[in-house]
Amino acid sequence: MLWNRAIKEVFLMNKTSKKMNDAKLGMNSIISRRDILHGFGALSIGALASGPLALFSNKAFSGEMFTDKAFATKSDSHSLMDNASSNQHVYPPSSTGMRGNHPGSFEVAHQLGRENKRDWGAIIKPDSERYDLVIVGAGISGLSAAHFYQKKHPQARILIIDNHDDFGGHAKRNEFKVGDHTLIGYGGSQTLQEPSDYSTIVKELLNDLGVELKRFDKAYDNTFFKRNKLAAGIHFNKEKWGVDRIVPINIGMFTGYLPLAPSPLSIAEAVAKMPISDGAKIEFQRLLELKEDQIPEIPVSDKKKYLKSISYKTFLSKHMNITEQDVFDLLQDLASDFGVGIEAVTALVALSYSGLPGGNACGLPDEEASEAYIHHFPDGNASIARLLVRKMIPGVAAGSTMEDIVLAKFDYSKLDQDEALIRLRLNSTVTSVQHQGEPNSAKKISVTYLQNGQAYQIEAKGCVLACNNAIIPYLCPEMPEAQRKALDFQEKTPILYTTVALRNWQAWDNINIGAVISPGSYHTNAMLDFPVSLGDYKYTQSSEKPVIVHMERFPHVNNKGKTAREQHRLGRHELITTSFETIERNVRNQLVSMLGESGFDPARDITGITVNRWAHGYAYWYQSLFDTVYDDNNDARYPHMIARKPFGRITIANADSGAKAMLECAVEQGHRAITELKNF
Repeated sequence: MLWNRAIKEVFLMNKTSKKMNDAKLGMNSIISRRDILHGFGALSIGALASGPLALFSNKAFSGEMFTDKAFATKSDSHSLMDNASSNQHVYPPSSTGMRGNHPGSFEVAHQLGRENKRDWGAIIKPDSERYDLVIVGAGISGLSAAHFYQKKHPQARILIIDNHDDFGGHAKRNEFKVGDHTLIGYGGSQTLQEPSDYSTIVKELLNDLGVELKRFDKAYDNTFFKRNKLAAGIHFNKEKWGVDRIVPINIGMFTGYLPLAPSPLSIAEAVAKMPISDGAKIEFQRLLELKEDQIPEIPVSDKKKYLKSISYKTFLSKHMNITEQDVFDLLQDLASDFGVGIEAVTALVALSYSGLPGGNACGLPDEEASEAYIHHFPDGNASIARLLVRKMIPGVAAGSTMEDIVLAKFDYSKLDQDEALIRLRLNSTVTSVQHQGEPNSAKKISVTYLQNGQAYQIEAKGCVLACNNAIIPYLCPEMPEAQRKALDFQEKTPILYTTVALRNWQAWDNINIGAVISPGSYHTNAMLDFPVSLGDYKYTQSSEKPVIVHMERFPHVNNKGKTAREQHRLGRHELITTSFETIERNVRNQLVSMLGESGFDPARDITGITVNRWAHGYAYWYQSLFDTVYDDNNDARYPHMIARKPFGRITIANADSGAKAMLECAVEQGHRAITELKNF
């Protein structure tokens, strides 16, 4: 009895301590909607891990499990079902909590891909007319395809269908209201990268939308970080490193695309402040400072090829003589965008793209300076999606320029109007795309979708599948086996983009830090948002004013001998079984660890959190450590080339079909899909 009583007392003490800590973190603040299934623990891990589409979209619950009662919590700022219903009057960009692949957007796809479900009851035909074209997927690729088709056929009737409550795909807009201030951030597709190299197709689309690239020269405040003496840093947390500390030093991806202030410390001074072993300090400082070629036996002409053949971890141990575990731990997850650890990313990618140390010790020739990373709307490429939709459906929002699109208020009730030539239907998951007759001779196709549990079917002359390519074999089982297998190869990188609205950024200003990498923390990095003012939207100038902080996580497993595709699958499992509450707690703890000593109070200073969860994020690109890589990106032997072949009256778009997670690729694939459609 005494033992049981002691156990109970310890439990109650821990519970009380957690409540007290949560109060300090501000976990009880009514700022956002939370999912209450806490990682959806009722799912069998075996079921989640099985099959190529086992983890399609985001979470794995049947649609019947998602009801407004199941998700109602005291901290809800609005009903979850507002996001998952067909009520177009809701304004999705201002929704907080779990976004991206939000609850309500993926359950039907899971039933299709995991359970092979085909029957959702009686089918209703809501639209009497036959569409000229149906596009599945309202991301950049699908919207671009609609734009190109409309230019070619101005009187064509087009229906765009998407399973989310907002258009744009990964080009996601996050809005917050902090007092009188409107804050706009991005929850996915970020920037027009090096647009001067865009193809004629992409440049013509931007011209059609009125996007003048030179305007970003003034819109992007290139001196913001330097003017405010905001440098880059490495954040060490107490849980992993024994102390909460930020050390100002310019390494990692930020130094490649953010015009940050120089570090006030020398490399030696910065390394001396790091909570790593003395041996690790010696090795890490040498790694940062070394400029002599450590692979002189490799001819300059062959160096890139060689660095593509080994991992960054191998490069460190074999050529840079790194032996201290603290150095490996510090760098382990900093390849970031690639969604794998340093043992599963090539040395060339880690050195050239991710900005990890050692690049000066390879004997590589100097690279030409890349184009400034400034072509960024406040909401990232969501503005491109909004420009496309407004151009095709003018009644949805006022305005006509790239400036006024930033604050344009969209009327979502106007997206799907009976009389409109182009209609955009949200919260609708397509379950079947089939030819009516033999694919090579059929005159029309049938598209079936589910909305609010009701099955609907429409007819069209043709269809562009601009959705996640991995679901296509389940939508079109009549496709040839080789093509279905190639489509299944796509294994997108899971991504977590967390957008945090702060009452002010004084804590950042106090320590002169604008961006950090965080080895060993939940999010691998955090930064003040890009300093962009466009049209009537103005970026914060005073540290006393509100600001957005952008944080990123690329879930994966480390040092388990897994390929990139295997790491993506396991990372997706982690992502979809983690609740919003857990992510929120990690956000608050991490910001306290970073900024607590400089006056940051999470309960007071955090005013909103939006978690943009992309279980299927970046399109998979081939990695030489695991895949056969050909000289030509469009080599016919690549899976994406086999996967995107036209099939009767169906063509395939999405960045997946170009194996490149970039806006320009999405646009080009939308254009290609339109040109490959059969003449109607």
